[in-house]
Amino acid sequence: MPGVWRPGALAGRLGGGRSSYRRCVARERYGARRRWSLVVALVAVLTALPALIGALPASHSRVSATDLRAAVLGSADVPFSGYAESAGGLALPVTDQLTSLADLFSDRTTMRVWWRSAINNRVDVLTATGETDVHRDSEGSWTWEYESNRVTRTDAAPLALPAPADLLPPTLGRRLLSEASDDELSRIEPIRIAGRDAPGLRLVPAEAASSVARVDLWADAATGLPLKIRVYAKGASAPALDTRFLDLDLATPSPEVTGFVPPPGARVIRDPQNEVLDEANRRLRPVSLPHELVGLARRTIEGAPGAIILYGRGVTLLAVVPVPQRVAGSLRQAAASSPSAVDDELGVRLAAGPVSIMVVGAPGEQTYVLTGTVTLDALESAARALPELRRG
Repeated sequence: MPGVWRPGALAGRLGGGRSSYRRCVARERYGARRRWSLVVALVAVLTALPALIGALPASHSRVSATDLRAAVLGSADVPFSGYAESAGGLALPVTDQLTSLADLFSDRTTMRVWWRSAINNRVDVLTATGETDVHRDSEGSWTWEYESNRVTRTDAAPLALPAPADLLPPTLGRRLLSEASDDELSRIEPIRIAGRDAPGLRLVPAEAASSVARVDLWADAATGLPLKIRVYAKGASAPALDTRFLDLDLATPSPEVTGFVPPPGARVIRDPQNEVLDEANRRLRPVSLPHELVGLARRTIEGAPGAIILYGRGVTLLAVVPVPQRVAGSLRQAAASSPSAVDDELGVRLAAGPVSIMVVGAPGEQTYVLTGTVTLDALESAARALPELRRG
């Protein structure tokens, strides 16, 4: 981003000292991953743009909202390739160690994608300075940073940090609609996306605690494949997240395109993400929490550290995490650094679009991090219902 200092810019000026600089940065980043393992684990739980409209007006479809949702959820096996873009407006209060995650939800991301299936696909993230290719297979993924010729192998896991592929309209659309009820859905006007007719569907969460005002989705009339999605926070006129196809081909991509073998001379490393989550699981102390908070029922998360408790369903989710005192101070400081943060006797809380974050508890007390797609008022009510605060 213009005006933001990047370590890579300095490395490019160091000439012969580049390799030693990279080793230093690598050691620093690995240490940061360990220190911020709690933040990584928490963010992993919760997994506009120029329009490309066809020359012809979109044809109206008589399909019901319920049937359109069924078509979207049934599109998981539809292969495709094309260009997609996503743009986020979430100013997340993360540290430099999680810059890529912040960029994903606050910047424009351009992707070239070849999709044979959920375990056989390739997504190239294109930037002004180069590209990063992610090839997914049944056992994990390969990430190739073209300019540095560095390859990272990530093992498959039930819980992982959000990646660009998670913002593609098909994967995001199916996730957002997966738990929607019929009374939350309605039809909206169709449009043309990437030259295809796309009937529209609107999801308005029923939960009063939700910070999401609505989700607007347009899907391919022939296959149900989501083509465009906009997510709006309550009280906002611009979408907090906007993702769409610019070009789309429904032919099955060649397996030679999605497959990957590390190129000669590439530096191959393993992603410590799973180790980080395992460490978070060891460091977090489980506590007894209620079965319901702010009208949201408690649920389980496969692969999450046992101390992370999740409430809600669909697009309305709230995660509650008890954190050790030794990391509570740095988390509170990171949250308080936002200009919009509210800091009072209960804790520090702020909203970034529909995502709200709160650090609760004074020094010497049990500290919690609450985050999710709920309002700040809901976070405050949830915080007051936590066991240690009730006893106080």
